Amino acid sequence: MITMQDWMELVNYRITEGSDYGWQCYGHNAYQLDSWNGEQDGHSLCVLFDNKTQVVYEVQAHDYVNGRAYRMINPDYVDAHKNECATRGSVDCAWEDDEGNPVEYTDLDVDDDFIQKALAIVAGEVDYDTRVLVPVDFNDQDLLTYMKMAHDMDITFNELVERALIQAIERHGLKDYA
Repeated sequence: MITMQDWMELVNYRITEGSDYGWQCYGHNAYQLDSWNGEQDGHSLCVLFDNKTQVVYEVQAHDYVNGRAYRMINPDYVDAHKNECATRGSVDCAWEDDEGNPVEYTDLDVDDDFIQKALAIVAGEVDYDTRVLVPVDFNDQDLLTYMKMAHDMDITFNELVERALIQAIERHGLKDYA
């Protein structure tokens, strides 16, 4: 999970707001820091953490230019967050666009994926990579088999894995996610 130091470096130690976190899913010591660039069509980054232990519960990156929001929730607290959303009857979205449509979070699982997206957003890049990194784990025997398969197909191992994931998503009727 992203650390406070990681987040502070992402925002270049620029804090614009801070407050106690109003929900209970992260405990009584949950605090929120924000770094907003001051532009309506700009960006903001947020970190939710324990102000006693410094455990990071959640990080968010909001790209108002492109209408995108990215989030990582500490795996130890995902269920607590989902439960509180359900209890509150809350729509779990980042904000509403000009037409009143919710801008939903894209949840990320890989620290470097969040960091790269946040860096691009802060730098004002418009055409950054919006694909989501998915952690995969293979034993040595399977890894060798898949690498040979990719070689035989004259593609990279990453391309093979990406194709397999897209096919699995489409097979399960989730074409919007492919």
